[in-house]
Amino acid sequence: MQFILHHERCSGCRACLLACSVANFREITTARAALRIEPRFPAPGDYRIHMCDHCGACAEACPEEAIERKEDRYVLREEACSACGTCIEICPNEVLGANPETDLPILCTGCGECAAICPRDAIEIAGEDLQEVNA
Repeated sequence: MQFILHHERCSGCRACLLACSVANFREITTARAALRIEPRFPAPGDYRIHMCDHCGACAEACPEEAIERKEDRYVLREEACSACGTCIEICPNEVLGANPETDLPILCTGCGECAAICPRDAIEIAGEDLQEVNA
């Protein structure tokens, strides 16, 4: 599943982050989301949505080869991960975070809950390539 990002529609409500954490961790917290909303102050109401575009930088950097490509996504093989954080540091979109309980990286699963919950359709499900509209 791929996404189109409409930054100009984003209100910064962060409902997408909560939907991601609920769908993937059954918790209501923005700390466990696989995307990020960047407020671009001082301009009021100007936000940028940052999501994983599955570029593979994390997989290339992983010293344990714990991140692998499956179909159109990268997935974590938890049993192989040493929680070193290299993938988090290298992420060009700055969207990988560490699970506070396990220190394992949180990768986008492509579940689409972020798009489904967005009240302003700032995140939409699209075709094959992740695109940023009005980047």
